[in-house]
Amino acid sequence: MDRDLFIPILLGTTRKGRESENVARFVHGLLEARDGIETQFFDARDFDLPHDHYGMEIKDRFPEWRDAIIRADGLVLVVPEYNRSIPGVAKAIMDLLLEEYIHKAIGLVSVSAGGWGGVRVVESMLSMIRELGLVATFTDLNFPKVADKFDDDGRLTAEIYHRLGDEFLTELIWMATTLRWGRENLPSKYHSK
Repeated sequence: MDRDLFIPILLGTTRKGRESENVARFVHGLLEARDGIETQFFDARDFDLPHDHYGMEIKDRFPEWRDAIIRADGLVLVVPEYNRSIPGVAKAIMDLLLEEYIHKAIGLVSVSAGGWGGVRVVESMLSMIRELGLVATFTDLNFPKVADKFDDDGRLTAEIYHRLGDEFLTELIWMATTLRWGRENLPSKYHSK
């Protein structure tokens, strides 16, 4: 490949006291440590979403996000489970774009206070991911009982997540590499060769 893979990460919650931020910072650090990967951290708190209008018509109000996704080979989405589903702000951000996502890999990182680890939010997101044209990896990274995984300073205490995170990223990178080759070499109405 003539350039590094570009895989941004989105922390998809604005909730006060969110423990998902520790998870997103950890995964972002893993991405930054990988050779051949460029990344960028996006935080839902930094999106000044309007309260009266959503959708692709306003994507130009968010040029940094739009341009990152146009350039991206993949995406990591970190979300907590809210009532078995995705936080509304994460859905609103994802809905800002459509064609920019097509044939790109996405890795899902779920977070929950309880023992399920956010697996239900992953299940609820899959139909949205498919509609957007993204290709989800089959390896998710789930953080059940997230408060037990980090210390008071946000440092990971559950060492197994270094291995789980590595396996998660290995699959995402494989998928992102494969899909980039396809976008660059195979004809499609969604992107030019």
